[in-house]
Amino acid sequence: MSCDPLDLVRPGVRASRPFVAGRPVEDLERELGITRAVELMANENPLGPSPRALEAAAVAVAGANRYPDGAGLALRRRLAREHGVTPGMIALGAGSNELLALLVRLFVGPGDEVVCSDPTFVMYGILVRAQEGVVVAVPSRGLAHDLEAMLAAIGPCTRMVFVCNPNNPTGTLVDRDAWARFLERVPPHVVVVSDEAYHEYVDDPAYPRTIDDLARKRPLVILRTFSKLYALAGLRIGYAIARPEVVALFDRVRVPFNVSAPAQAAAVAALDDVAHGERSRALVRAGKALLLTALPELGLVAHPSHTNFVLADLGRDARPVCTALAQRGILVRAMTTFGMAPNYMRITIGSADENRTLLAALSTVLGGTAAGVA
Repeated sequence: MSCDPLDLVRPGVRASRPFVAGRPVEDLERELGITRAVELMANENPLGPSPRALEAAAVAVAGANRYPDGAGLALRRRLAREHGVTPGMIALGAGSNELLALLVRLFVGPGDEVVCSDPTFVMYGILVRAQEGVVVAVPSRGLAHDLEAMLAAIGPCTRMVFVCNPNNPTGTLVDRDAWARFLERVPPHVVVVSDEAYHEYVDDPAYPRTIDDLARKRPLVILRTFSKLYALAGLRIGYAIARPEVVALFDRVRVPFNVSAPAQAAAVAALDDVAHGERSRALVRAGKALLLTALPELGLVAHPSHTNFVLADLGRDARPVCTALAQRGILVRAMTTFGMAPNYMRITIGSADENRTLLAALSTVLGGTAAGVA
């Protein structure tokens, strides 16, 4: 007698749906017989990692027969200096996604509620439902977090609230004043998570400095990553900043040696290469300016963004357009995968050549013309 393994797992896992990753570029290249597909769907850094980070990772790989530093002391000390905190306020993870999973495991059980915006990063819902928690998704206001409505959604069963700032996939920002009013009114029994994966791309002086809020004796966790600006997505390295008593809880649920030695070494070197980070920021500023000008000339609504991507509203189903672009070797993301209406498409800022290639292909697919595509 056989049994379906799905019948044996926890109800929350059985009811959940996995994260849908983008199509591998190598797969598209094989299908089309090309060698240089344009990948603009995962919000990666087209410059690649700092050469200093690559060198540090290569040195660490030579010692791959040894376990990494399970406490990540060198990286935690370097991050502490970077942010003006103590090493005891830093927790490391295999990307900020692992830290999200650990937070949900720590604080959310069956029937517990978690409040977030809608739309926002899809992993919040996936992780909470797998723990048999209840996702309270609060509709956004003009693509931005409706913090007043999120406050109203908090009840006695709420254990956590996620604020993705800037928000993925909309690119919108919660400013300093709105954040301060929100944090002041969140009940003390609720863990507030500020997910700041894209914070390095923010130029707005009104962006909140959440690290200062750690002085308050309330549960607040700040999440950041080396996957975006520092271009270490493939090494899986992220970190949390919180009060020491909160950071200590991560060690109760994380697996030993969860961050590899090459990832730790590369992250330290990446932080030290300030010039590479500035080049990455400059590339995004220039590319974003081009897209925000050229996309409306093609009849699309391009929403202002504080990240390294632009959310575009095509005014029609974006999925056939994404398919047509993929057939031309260009990968962008249709936002139905984030639960958004089918008219939305998210475009990562690429290199100057990649941005022009995208715009030229869009001009062909949409039957229009845009400046800056030659």
